Amino acid sequence: MNGAVNGAVKGAVKGAVRVRVLGIGMGPRHLTAEVVEALRGCDYAVAARKAEDDGLLEARRAVCEAHGVELVEVPDPERDRRDPKDYPGAVAAWHEARVAAYERVLAARGGTAAFLVWGDPSLYDSTVRIVERVAARGVVPVEYDVLPGVSAPQLLAARHRMVLHEVGRPVHVTTARRLAAAVAEGQENIVVMLGSEPRFDGLEDWSVWWGANLGTDAEELLAGRVGEVLPGIVRARARARRAAGWVMDVCLLRKDAAR
Repeated sequence: MNGAVNGAVKGAVKGAVRVRVLGIGMGPRHLTAEVVEALRGCDYAVAARKAEDDGLLEARRAVCEAHGVELVEVPDPERDRRDPKDYPGAVAAWHEARVAAYERVLAARGGTAAFLVWGDPSLYDSTVRIVERVAARGVVPVEYDVLPGVSAPQLLAARHRMVLHEVGRPVHVTTARRLAAAVAEGQENIVVMLGSEPRFDGLEDWSVWWGANLGTDAEELLAGRVGEVLPGIVRARARARRAAGWVMDVCLLRKDAAR
């Protein structure tokens, strides 16, 4: 089952479109019973195609096929990923283009649509904001809800059989782009998401628990002192990319108080 949408919409559906934003964890094996029930009640799912060979789109397709739901592909709007000076502005423009693209699909199809979010919708994902924006614009009447999924930090902790924070202490969650700022602010227990090539400058004596493509056949795990395991992380990250065609990694960095 497969569909694609391009171009403008000639007419709009009558009545509200129901949208279900569903966290699917790290793929087909991580759907909760609640999410499975919701997905099976949808008429179709909507997903962006980011490249000709899009491994994450195929993972979503596998979820849809397992539960008898049509997947509608939407070409993802162009985005400046070259570390633009106005990063929030670049993301906002990309989100607005996505709003228009998804709006066309919902107007053309109506019914109940699922948006399948890798991990959990509450952490570093734009889907809820985009659906909110579609609803606020009012071009298509939209009612929506959100169901959680297993997040990457949760799975990282489970794989390493650990707790993300020390007793009575906080954990700071940020992106690789903001890691240096978090360290400068005095954070000493940091979950890092949306990584690229790992840059842990000045953290060689910190401890790291790292994972890539968690929950998939291309999963990689490493832990230890940053200065000792960083070369292995670089190699493991490359293996994960070769095996899956994409790589998503997450890690916990912790300053060793004894040093």
